[in-house]
Amino acid sequence: MAPNSSIKLSYPEKDIARLTFDLPDKGANILSHPVMEELAGHLDELAKRDDIVGVILDSAKPSIFIAGADIREFAASMEVDTKRTYEMCRWGQTLFGRLHTNKWITVAAINGTCVGGGTELALGCDRRVVTTHDKTEIGLPEVKLGIYPGWGGTVRLSRLVGLGNAVKMITSGESVSPQKALELGFADDMVPPEHLLAAAIGIIREEEKTGQYKQDRAKRVQPISINETEFGFMGATASAYIQQQTKGQYPAPLAALETLLGGAMLDAEAALELEAQGMASLFGTPVNAALINVFLLTDRNKKDSGVAGDGPQPRKLQSASVIGAGIMGSGIAAANLKRGLAVKLNDANAEALQRGASAILDEVSFDKATRSKSVERAIEYAGRLRSTTNSSELLDSDIIIEAVVENLELKRKIFAGLEENLPETTILASNTSTLPITKLAGNLKHPERFVGIHFFNPVRKMKLVEVIRGEKTSDETAATAVAYAKGLGKFPIVVNDGPGFLVNRLLFPYMNEATQLLQDGVDMKRIDKVAVKFGMPMGPIALYDMVGIDTSFYAGRTMYDAFPDRTLVSPILPALIKNERLGTKKGYGFYNHEKKKGRPEPDPMALELIARYVDPPQREITDAEIEHRLILPMLLEATRALDEGVVRDPRDVDLGLIFGIGFPPFKGGLLFWADTVGAKTLVEWLKPLEEIGKRFVPTEMLLDMAKNDSKFYDRASN
Repeated sequence: MAPNSSIKLSYPEKDIARLTFDLPDKGANILSHPVMEELAGHLDELAKRDDIVGVILDSAKPSIFIAGADIREFAASMEVDTKRTYEMCRWGQTLFGRLHTNKWITVAAINGTCVGGGTELALGCDRRVVTTHDKTEIGLPEVKLGIYPGWGGTVRLSRLVGLGNAVKMITSGESVSPQKALELGFADDMVPPEHLLAAAIGIIREEEKTGQYKQDRAKRVQPISINETEFGFMGATASAYIQQQTKGQYPAPLAALETLLGGAMLDAEAALELEAQGMASLFGTPVNAALINVFLLTDRNKKDSGVAGDGPQPRKLQSASVIGAGIMGSGIAAANLKRGLAVKLNDANAEALQRGASAILDEVSFDKATRSKSVERAIEYAGRLRSTTNSSELLDSDIIIEAVVENLELKRKIFAGLEENLPETTILASNTSTLPITKLAGNLKHPERFVGIHFFNPVRKMKLVEVIRGEKTSDETAATAVAYAKGLGKFPIVVNDGPGFLVNRLLFPYMNEATQLLQDGVDMKRIDKVAVKFGMPMGPIALYDMVGIDTSFYAGRTMYDAFPDRTLVSPILPALIKNERLGTKKGYGFYNHEKKKGRPEPDPMALELIARYVDPPQREITDAEIEHRLILPMLLEATRALDEGVVRDPRDVDLGLIFGIGFPPFKGGLLFWADTVGAKTLVEWLKPLEEIGKRFVPTEMLLDMAKNDSKFYDRASN
């Protein structure tokens, strides 16, 4: 094997070759152009030999077969014209096609993650064997990048597992388990990891005898045989479902469906041509660029230690305690349990503690494979969960996370009581969403080991975690908190202390402006409709109801105290609270949530209360103005946060908003979207709004960017 070689050629038996992918100095195998060229070279050499009957393709990585194409290489070629993209697709299709057109039998031996281009390579082989490894999964997630499989995936999968199954896998972008891969017919065998090579050799020997692979090769080049009525029904239902799911904002799934359906009636070569043409039209589009940016944001986050430079090494945490058995505390405890940590749950209220422990075991008992709750799983996890009302029993934990009500003095009292007998290595953390970390640590003897770790609700679904540094939080504590959050499967961003931290600080102007639009006489459903059309998961009025109108009001007071010059005080929220319109938790808020079916309608009392405070402007408010008034205050607040050093990199803003509030991924993030619009245009959009209030006056940062035609991402650290 050459020093920089990514594929090792060996011979487990004298007439069987083995091509083992193992990218040097990489945790995963990816299909970059050089790796593809290296594969082509090996196939060229093997084709010259007459003594080879079979070729096995596998991986030396412990839990990854091939994790797809090199996305950074894709991103770098965004400016390439459609002809080059088309040629790239045809080249990959032809290379993988060689795996089932040579005289020898090919077997993909898959252990661990096999997605994207890795799955397309496996589809090029005659046979596939998968392992029972818990990391083994098969998928074609390209639609999540705004494209679809372009190296033969749409053609070869549909002929292997059936058109309907291929449509489901490709248009959803979701992976399947090894058991499901076997059931679908993608895999020919499933074995424990230690038997993988022997199973692959066994398949080659069996095929030598039967010659079945030759008949299957003949079938895979033919059009798909399907009843015309069934074909039409599948197309109509799949199209309707996709449009419902994507709301017309993600073109790739529908384009993939059209390619799958169109290619089904053609021979394989004509279908591959159709696939390449369709890919060329998708690659480099704004949605494709935005979704690739989201991928790069998450990839960067996985490698970011959370501190500047090399920094200290994070400590390994093996046990955690959670104080507070409410919704957030239980969610945090469950997240720790599922990732293998021993957990202690503490609450002063014994009944609350019992409810919390029950909720935790109910959550962790859910088995994704069977999509049902498992008693065995509940028993297994129960052995690592301990409930106690005595806080002194928490002192041997590696990290203690407080998740009680937002009361500064209560939290301070809890931390002071713990610190007196706490080992020096234990990290103290608060899940606060509003209270300053520096104030919380004010009475501690060792504030350097205190940090905010702000999870978002519901913990099991929300990927973002804000790691908030107080003035005296040490680099080691911050780095350890970041590594800990990653270990829970989250995306942590490090935020310096300040009102609202990052996400809530940027979310508040969006919600605050919505109440002013109501006072300007704009219908609440229209406000929400404009926001959803922009791409937000829900409108700001609906979000008030979900968060809780009382919760939003009290958080708003914190923001007003910090930024009174650009924060509006709406009389609508106090009026709703006074009349017990608190949102979904009470059944009534801005909307009436009592009906179980259908979309909630505006609550009559809420409409009556809003009407008391309406003072409409003497002009028409367009949908474009509504959109600008909701989104631009967020952007301006982001420039202030960057200017103040709340985060270290503009990409942290985008990652935080995508995974913290659901900012539309197809726009790539707030600042990525702003860069595509351009600073000059943004300043122009703000001009007619400046008379409304100071909150719409462009910041010096934005004005400077407009003057110099620069972008937010120009400020990225690397």
